[in-house]
Amino acid sequence: MFYIGCHLSSSAGFLAMGETALSIGATTFQFFTRNPRGSKAKTIDPDDASALLSLQAANGIGTLVAHAPYTINPCSRDERTREFARQTMTDDLQRMEYLPGNLYNFHPGSHTGQGVEAGIAQIAETLNSILTEDQHTTVLLETMAGKGTEIGGRFEELREILDRITLCHKMGVCLDTCHVSDAGYDIAGDLDGVLTRFDKVIGLTRLKALHLNDSLNPVGAHKDRHARIGEGYLGQEAFGRIINHPALRDLPFVLETPNELSGYAAEIAMLKEMRR
Repeated sequence: MFYIGCHLSSSAGFLAMGETALSIGATTFQFFTRNPRGSKAKTIDPDDASALLSLQAANGIGTLVAHAPYTINPCSRDERTREFARQTMTDDLQRMEYLPGNLYNFHPGSHTGQGVEAGIAQIAETLNSILTEDQHTTVLLETMAGKGTEIGGRFEELREILDRITLCHKMGVCLDTCHVSDAGYDIAGDLDGVLTRFDKVIGLTRLKALHLNDSLNPVGAHKDRHARIGEGYLGQEAFGRIINHPALRDLPFVLETPNELSGYAAEIAMLKEMRR
């Protein structure tokens, strides 16, 4: 099964997202757990969550990806900001128990001048304070473009975080194609080389999902500007290699390209045609 989808608005509810995904040909999707630029979370309707699980099972919808809000920063120099991240992520993981067996992705954060090692230590501290043995959600560190004081632009940084996590079996990684390219990994020109490096540093068994995004900037730009598939520096052919690669092809792929639903539908159809 080819698990390909896009980012959908969660404001209409879980079941509505599932129905929207199916209507545009998607077989998975991603959603924000709450306001992506704020802190407000919509009250969960257990019946709505149960209806999505039923729809998921009946229609072969693959593993879902929830995304933490952009406002959290577990490695800020400000303790209040770090506490907000802890509280938000703890609440999100409790809410994700309504949708057990899925994924929760977050941006590791920016060290805001403290230095990479201090940032890594604080991210690990946050994760160790929120992960529980009985949770049914895998938490994903997202690969980042390495702009500014961002943590996660190098595979080694993600590995350092994982090495400090007590319940590391509850953790994984989401690889963003735009981000890794902007970070300096030539995923378009040397996919095998990038995956070999990922496997050596982190381990491909840790890779649980991919964000499919072209990039408005060349490899190594450290900019993080997403483009539609085939309209950036990675190019359409690169995505054909990515979605068909034996180490990646069974993972959930999520489009985060600058699109409306019709654009996502067209990209999903195009990628399905490229699937071998």
